[in-house]
Amino acid sequence: MIKSEPRMQIDAGGAGEDHGPAGTVLSIRSLSKAFGRTRVLDRVSLDVREGSVLGLMGENGAGKSTMMKCLFGMTQRDDGKIFLSGREVHFSTPREALENGIAMVHQELNQCLELNVPDNLFLGRFPKTALGTVDEARMEQEAAKLFRRLNMTVDLKSPMKTMSVSQRQMVEIAKAISYNARLIVLDEPTSSLTVREVDRLFEIMRALKAQGVSFIYISHKMDEIFEICDQVSVLRDGRLIWTKDTRDTDMGELITAMVGRPLENRFPPVDNVPGKVVLSLERLCTRTNPRLKNITFSVREGEVFGLYGLVGSGRTEILETIFGRIPRAAGRILYRGKLMDFAGAEDAIAHGFALITEERVTTGLIGTGDITANTTVANLKYYRHESIVPGLSGGRMVRATAREIRALRVRCLGPSELISALSGGNQQKVILGRWLEREPDLFLMDEPTRGIDVGAKYEIYELIGRMAKKGKTIIVVSSEMPEILGITNRIGVMSNGTLAGIVDSGNTSQEELLELATEYL
Repeated sequence: MIKSEPRMQIDAGGAGEDHGPAGTVLSIRSLSKAFGRTRVLDRVSLDVREGSVLGLMGENGAGKSTMMKCLFGMTQRDDGKIFLSGREVHFSTPREALENGIAMVHQELNQCLELNVPDNLFLGRFPKTALGTVDEARMEQEAAKLFRRLNMTVDLKSPMKTMSVSQRQMVEIAKAISYNARLIVLDEPTSSLTVREVDRLFEIMRALKAQGVSFIYISHKMDEIFEICDQVSVLRDGRLIWTKDTRDTDMGELITAMVGRPLENRFPPVDNVPGKVVLSLERLCTRTNPRLKNITFSVREGEVFGLYGLVGSGRTEILETIFGRIPRAAGRILYRGKLMDFAGAEDAIAHGFALITEERVTTGLIGTGDITANTTVANLKYYRHESIVPGLSGGRMVRATAREIRALRVRCLGPSELISALSGGNQQKVILGRWLEREPDLFLMDEPTRGIDVGAKYEIYELIGRMAKKGKTIIVVSSEMPEILGITNRIGVMSNGTLAGIVDSGNTSQEELLELATEYL
């Protein structure tokens, strides 16, 4: 595989200095970082052993992302030292980290969607021919060799924009591996992967571990932590709480370490009482996915209705067709007995519908805006001046934003903080607050807890339950079986574009859900 030669100088440590125990690929010592008066990392020290997987857990805003940014030179630390195989390193850019054997797969993908797979794999390190032009033939050969090695099937010539989120995620993982890295950081790598793709990723990780490659595995999925990680470290409020071998701890202890208190239950009680039917889909078909056809089901007032299925089964298309983002090819959508044929999202919003999209960065956020802009963007007509002077009332917008920050316990400096400065979980809370300001009657949620810590998840579950008790109707798409079982009244299971069945959440099992999800594959 094409690999750049390291360019930066790595300093030898001084005599007697703590570089970490023998057999350690990465040692972080007393790492500290503050933004203004907010201390986000407070003397954090941890080690990653060679050929091992270290799980890194903590609530959103605990300091995980900041620590990784300091490691990769994206953010300069205030204090502390970082040692790579016993030698102190000072990376000023992510490229330097890559050139020295450290790669990272980010949760939010940042790819050139108009380019194909080889172009994305070798971006910034294109091989050249003898004439000095880009050697596209070599790139394609190297890419094909890499994917054969990883037993992954990818269309190398198609633009990335034609691929599913899970396929793009696997390409990004392959890119990290292509650098022949000694340490790979995976940030929520399975958030968009199918069950089979997760199994394949873990196979790849185990094979690389056997070759001496190490991993930092950031995830909020505790079952994955116990399956793939050798050790787990927990951060809370910028401090390292503890590091333990996964065999020496359990889920309850992990939760307590993360949130600072025990959570008796992962899910609040489902005690809402659904009423009459308010939404009906009759033989629904879409223009964007020919496999998705003849979808028929009804949802009741005050009900939490789940949609489960493997990635690509058609769940997202159903939500976006209801919301008017995808046109119907056939069938009908009835809301409170009236035919709904939304011309677009604005029409759906005007009828009291709300949608949380799966990809919050690309389709949910104003990335350059502050928290106020992101909270109020769907409700601007309600922030007009009461006087005859045209324009928006900044005061009203800030007050509304502050109200949602308090209600959803968003960790931030205030309404004027940039949305890009927030953790993924807190960004998701802002999106929730945006729609809550409109008080929607029907809420469509596509993976609403993706990349969110256990404490924040519980708060969102409680919010969903409160909304249902007030008579709101909620349809939730989730890839996590415990979640879809724990917060819903009924679940519709999709399999390859077909509604394989509808089950009562309290009278089914993970095994039945998986059987239905694979029925038409």
